[in-house]
Amino acid sequence: MPTLTNNISNTTLQAITVHFTENTVHITLNDGQILYLDLQQDWLKWLAQATPAQRENWSLEPRGSAIYWDDLDDGIEVCHALEASLLLAS
Repeated sequence: MPTLTNNISNTTLQAITVHFTENTVHITLNDGQILYLDLQQDWLKWLAQATPAQRENWSLEPRGSAIYWDDLDDGIEVCHALEASLLLAS
């Protein structure tokens, strides 16, 4: 039986833009979905502690598979963001 992770990993969803509001990162995907991730989650503390200038200095990995913050030397893969946003909605 396929798992949620397997289904997400095999999709062609791509990040196209990112923006922030207070404690949330918004990731817009190529299919129009917007993922909302709470920066207070343990796995995003590195981004929560970043300055506004550091947060805004992001780039897309090839084919939009991930967002990378060069100043922070870290990033978020779309498949993981999608998993996390689905878990938050549950």
